[in-house]
Amino acid sequence: MSGLVALLSRLRSFTVLACFVLQPVGLRAAEAPPRLTVFAAVSLTDVLQQIGRDYVATGAPPPQFSFAASSVLAKQIESGARADVFVAADQEWMDYLAARGLLRDGTRRDLAGNRLVLIAPADSRVDLALVPGVALASALGPDGRLATGDPDFVPAGRYARRALVALGAWAGVADRLVRADNVRVALAYVARGEVPLGIVYATDARADARVRVVAVFPGDSHPPIAYPIAATRVGAPQAEAFIAFVASPVAAGRFEAAGFTPLAQDRSQR
Repeated sequence: MSGLVALLSRLRSFTVLACFVLQPVGLRAAEAPPRLTVFAAVSLTDVLQQIGRDYVATGAPPPQFSFAASSVLAKQIESGARADVFVAADQEWMDYLAARGLLRDGTRRDLAGNRLVLIAPADSRVDLALVPGVALASALGPDGRLATGDPDFVPAGRYARRALVALGAWAGVADRLVRADNVRVALAYVARGEVPLGIVYATDARADARVRVVAVFPGDSHPPIAYPIAATRVGAPQAEAFIAFVASPVAAGRFEAAGFTPLAQDRSQR
């Protein structure tokens, strides 16, 4: 009997100790705010990281960014990847998720704009005007190729194809494309001198001193470039606070300084 009493006494002591040790850990876990996961187009990498630091300076927890092609991110969200906020480089991939009921109603808006440019390595002497009938194939030389995002999936490539079709240059270069997984990969091909020309966003060209802008595509040669942002259907409640901050005057200043065109137009009714 005395052995049983001793055993029960030890069990009670262990239970008290466990409660003492585990309760504070549980409280700390409950008090820790959830971290937002933001899926965003890779062309926004630099500016969103800066805006993220501004957001943290307000006392908010640091968001976790995942940058890739909009097509890749949209497909990941469709497949169940956890993201609180999605920022695309075109309307089509945001529409793709909206059509599948994967966005939170009333949170979508256009965040920023951009321009499409033709780039070359910084030491290139290519000089070309982007006008109807432009001899882009000749500018590539006999073996040169043109780098851009894959026109079948990547927004930058889609804009590029529309622009080249409008200028009558698509047929001459369609079979000479380097179809990059995203616009930053296309930029790298040109920066490393692996291809003589590429089509990227103006902000990407600005971010790499190894390339130079040969010419800017006419704005009416392709659909307006816009970056829509929205909370996902399963996103945390604070996703809307993050979206409001990214659309704030502070963030608009960051976009403008990086070469983007701030739009901040609500598209909740789209």
